[in-house]
Amino acid sequence: MLPFQLMPAFDVVGLGLNATDTVILVPHFPPYAGKVAFDDELLMPGGQVASAMVTCAVLGLKTKYIGTLGDDLRGRVQWESLQASGIDLSHVQIRKNCPNQTACIIIDRTTGERTVFWQRKDCLRLQPSEIEPEMITCARLLHIDGHDTSAVQKAAQIARAQGMAVTVDVDTVYPGFEQVLPHVTHLIASSEFPSAWTKEKDPVKALRMIQQEYRMPVAGMTLGSYGALVVAGGEVIYSPAYVVNCVDTTGAGDVFHGAFCYALLQNLPIREALDFCNAMAALNCRKLGARGGISTADQARQLMARAERRVHPDFGNGYSS
Repeated sequence: MLPFQLMPAFDVVGLGLNATDTVILVPHFPPYAGKVAFDDELLMPGGQVASAMVTCAVLGLKTKYIGTLGDDLRGRVQWESLQASGIDLSHVQIRKNCPNQTACIIIDRTTGERTVFWQRKDCLRLQPSEIEPEMITCARLLHIDGHDTSAVQKAAQIARAQGMAVTVDVDTVYPGFEQVLPHVTHLIASSEFPSAWTKEKDPVKALRMIQQEYRMPVAGMTLGSYGALVVAGGEVIYSPAYVVNCVDTTGAGDVFHGAFCYALLQNLPIREALDFCNAMAALNCRKLGARGGISTADQARQLMARAERRVHPDFGNGYSS
């Protein structure tokens, strides 16, 4: 008889950044060094991994978040948002006399596109010594970013030793990130990362290089308003974006990643998973804030059934090769 094994307490655990955003709405961007009156100013929670975990919770996953918060107003705003989402926060640390990560996000109301200025003090840094195996192995899947690279590397190594899937959201080249990638199973990066990492200008070739070097099943990238592209199972698979009335693009990528965690745990085929993630990201763009439009799986499927799609000129509708 096989020994009895307990199911993990959580579906997904996320380790990485959160931020509290000052969102400033402007009727249009002024020319360089120009001036324009703004319409409104809002304080709203966000951050890569934290927002992805809120997405997972909305989609019905048992979710845990690991990270650090400042003890200022912005930290309290973030804590209250995460707590209201029903996420387990037992390994969130409140750092005394330390401001929370913040971002100033300027949103152009004519397009919904945003410009971001951010700051994270070193007192928020998570150290590898603060990561214990039971914090990670309590879940089926680990989702990370690349910022506190040493801590992220330790968490990813623990997860892979346990046979867990590891997904990563990375938008820039972090020093030491080559120690993280060998433990990643699913890379969905920004459109800039693959070429920046490999020095290969062709994005498909760059993704294939990363996949082959680090032996990961899936290597892909988001394409903003054009959807997402992945290399998986010997194929290049492109999923066009869904067209919505865009109010604010903030957090679209974070929601995409949370939806991708959900799709993996639901064992969705990769093309269906990308379509679902694009739909979730598009729905979030209809409201203000990084988490303003996080929707249910049913709402995403309704959009998938009826919405127009925006196709990248280089890849075509439903491209694969």
